[in-house]
This record gives sequence, C-alpha cells and structure tokens, in this order.
Amino acid sequence: MAYKITDDCISCGACQPECPVEAISEGDSIFVINADLCTECGACADVCPVSAPVQE
Repeated sequence: MAYKITDDCISCGACQPECPVEAISEGDSIFVINADLCTECGACADVCPVSAPVQE
C-alpha cells in the first residue's frame, strides 16, 4: 500500500528530495504523496523527523 503523510507533518521538506519517483509535493499546509506514483520504498519515512509518512 502506498504511503501517505499525516497531519503530523511540519512541512520541513526533508522527505521530498528522498523520493526516487517524485511522488511527494507540497500541499496547502503539509506535504502530500501521490498514491499512484508511490512505490512504497519508505525513503520518506526514513528521513522524516516526526514520522508523518505512514503506509495506508
């Protein structure tokens, strides 16, 4: 299942450059993951300081 970013996101941007398929973009108040592009690699979760990316 694809990852999603929870409301715990602090919009630090650490996850975006780590995504190998560029599935992460900046939303209105938090970063978001395009589930259609996500390959479930977990790179975003590994670098997030608040553990906002979780598997759906």
